[in-house]
This record gives sequence, structure tokens and C-alpha cells, in this order.
Amino acid sequence: MKAAFVRCDPSPTTLMIERRVFLNSSTTHFPAAQMSGFRIPRERMVERLRDHYGIRDVRVLDAMREVPRHLFVPDALQSRAYGDHALPIDANQTISQPYIVARMTELLELNDRSRVLEIGAGSGYQTAILARVAAQVYAIERIGDLAREAQARIRRLNIHNATVKCFDGTLGWSAHAPYDGILVAAGGPEVPEPLKAQLKIGGKLVLPVGAVREAQRLVRVVRTEQGFEHEDHGACAFVPLIGRYGWPNEQ
Repeated sequence: MKAAFVRCDPSPTTLMIERRVFLNSSTTHFPAAQMSGFRIPRERMVERLRDHYGIRDVRVLDAMREVPRHLFVPDALQSRAYGDHALPIDANQTISQPYIVARMTELLELNDRSRVLEIGAGSGYQTAILARVAAQVYAIERIGDLAREAQARIRRLNIHNATVKCFDGTLGWSAHAPYDGILVAAGGPEVPEPLKAQLKIGGKLVLPVGAVREAQRLVRVVRTEQGFEHEDHGACAFVPLIGRYGWPNEQ
């Protein structure tokens, strides 16, 4: 097992936070004290995902059952963590509705050998879910404080097959490409070309796309030997995807 480390590039545009400990995702065991609370609400959430929303991937349902969502939201909102809604987190960002997390993960069709890129790690919840169903997760979060907190949080939960980097996610992470799956948890005006380029043949990119910041369609892009196939999986609403190949930062 390699030792964990944190690397920070002093350049303000390339701040990087990384911890790399390469273990198979199936070896992750969450601390018992972290899992003891909210067991019933978590099980009800999984039942809703399966029976109401039609999530069928058993490995995705198991991941949603195992990851303690309440530890990824502010303390004041923990009692609402397993409800059928998104919740606010720090820096005016959100943690997605459980259904959206499960559906996007299911659409990637991952296995225990998959290498995944995540754009928009936020508090780290989607990162943790992906780490349960894939071999290795590379996550990008453009807000430095969120990236640091997400990395620390997943490490406290004994998740060792995920790495968080603070950078412009619309550029992807070419050092570890190509990817079996790419998940983007923020809505942009179009599919970023660098992300398409970093997909394997047969790989899948799942992201929200819309002509306005406030509303999108959930799109799956599948790379084939002939090019790219686009599928529409319904309406959704995400925070804006900020970056060179997304929306400009209006703050």
C-alpha cells in the first residue's frame, strides 16, 4: 500500500490536493461509529430508489445503502440528509438529490475494474458512491476549500481509492485518461470537448446540459469507434458548470 500524500502547487490556477492510496473499492469498511445513526432513513431512501424510481443496479443500491450521506451535509441539515431532495452545502453549492446520484452512477455502467473521472466533487458524497462501485476515482472540485474538506471526509471514512484535485474540471484530468466513465455534477451549455476526448472507446460520459444556467437535460454520451452517441435521460437542474468549457464565473 502506498503512503498517502497531499501535493499543493503554489500556482493560484493549479492548486492541487491529492491523496493516493490504491486499494480495491471492495476493501472499504466504514467506521462503525459513523454508520450507527440514520440506518432506518438510509434504508428507506434505498427502498424509494428501487421501488419508486426504478434503480436496478444492485451495486449502486448497495453503495447508496452503505455510504453515510448525513456526514456529507452541514450538521444542521443531517436530519434531512436522506430526504428526496438536494441540499445546500458550503460555498453556495449543493449535494444532489439521492435519485440523481444513483441514476447518474447507474448510467455509467461501472464495474470493479473501472476508472472514473468526476467533475464537481462538492462535499464528496458522489465521490464516495463512485468509489464503492469502481476501481479508481479521480475527482475534481474547482473550489479549494470544498476539495480539501471532501478529501479529508472520504479519508475519515476509510475510502482509499479516490483522489481529489482542485482545478478547472471542464479541462478534465488527462494524466489518468482514458476513462471508462466520466460524471459531471454541474450543468454547462454544451458537452466539454476535453471530456469527450478523455473517454475510452465504449466509455460513457453523464452530465447535465442546457442552454440556460437554471435548467438542463441529463445527457449520456457514449464513445464508439465511429464517434459519439448522445442520449437524453430527462430534465434536471444543477448548479452551473464554471470553467473554460462551461459558463463564465459571474461572481
